[in-house]
Amino acid sequence: MCGRYAASREPGELAERFGVEHLDPAEELAPDWNVAPTKRVYAVLDRPEKGSGSPRPVRQLRVLRWGLVPPFATSPEGAARMINARAETVHEKPSYRRAFAARRCLLPADGYYEWMTGAEERQLEEQGRRKRPRKQPYFVTPADGGVMAFAGLYEFWRDPALPPDHPDAWRVTCAVITTEADTEPLAGQTHEGGPAALADIHPRMPLIVTPDRWDAWLDPSRTGEEETRALLVPPPAGTVRAYPVTTGVSDVRNNGPELLQPLPAPEEATLF
Repeated sequence: MCGRYAASREPGELAERFGVEHLDPAEELAPDWNVAPTKRVYAVLDRPEKGSGSPRPVRQLRVLRWGLVPPFATSPEGAARMINARAETVHEKPSYRRAFAARRCLLPADGYYEWMTGAEERQLEEQGRRKRPRKQPYFVTPADGGVMAFAGLYEFWRDPALPPDHPDAWRVTCAVITTEADTEPLAGQTHEGGPAALADIHPRMPLIVTPDRWDAWLDPSRTGEEETRALLVPPPAGTVRAYPVTTGVSDVRNNGPELLQPLPAPEEATLF
C-alpha cells in the first residue's frame, strides 16, 4: 500500500522535470516530509486548460486532495479510506474505473514510507506477548536520486451543500494505484540483515511510473480498457533503494527533512 510519503520539491523544479505548460502560482505547497491522507498534494495531469476554449490537452501541475471522492458520493467523508486503488481491479471498481479510463495523473514524490515488522516483534506476537507488533519504517526512494512518480487517478466531486459559484463547490481528489511489491533485489543494501526486496517490507507498493512512460500514462486519449491496462507496468528491477528511518515518522505531527535521515540499523534492534 501507500499511506505516507515525502514531497519536498519546489513547483518550479517539478514543472521543469515533467514538462509542465501550466503552473498556478497561487497553489504553491510547502515542502512536506510526512504527507498523509487527506492532505493537499501536487499532481501532474494532461487536460484542456480551463477557460481557454481549446480542446488541446495541456500538461498542468495542480494541487489535489489525497483521498478520492467518487462523483456519486453523497459526502467526502470516506476520502481517507480511498487513498489507494489496486492495479488488479482499478479498471472495474465503480469508484475508480471512469477515472482510470480518462483521468490519470502522476503524483511526484521524493519517496514513500513503508513499515516492516521486526523479527523480535514477530516472535513476541507469535508467543502472545504483544497483540500489536512494533514496526520499523523504511524509506523507499529512487536509486538515482531523481523524482519518484506514482501512478494516480483524479476525480471531481460536486459539493451539493455549496452554491455553484462557491470556490469550494468542486473538490478535486486523487488516489495512488498500488501493485504487488517487487521481489527482485533492491538497488543497494543499507545495513546487515536488511530487506533484500520490497516484498520483504510489505506485500504491496505504489505503482511507480518511469520517465519513459510518463507521456503514455498521462495521455487522456487512451481510454480503451485494453490499452489502459497495458499501462500498468511495474518499474524495472533496481529502480529503488530502501533504508530504515526514525520511528518518529509514524506520528504525522512530525515533519522535517530529519525524517529521511538513514539509520545505521533499524531502531527495533535497540528495543530489547
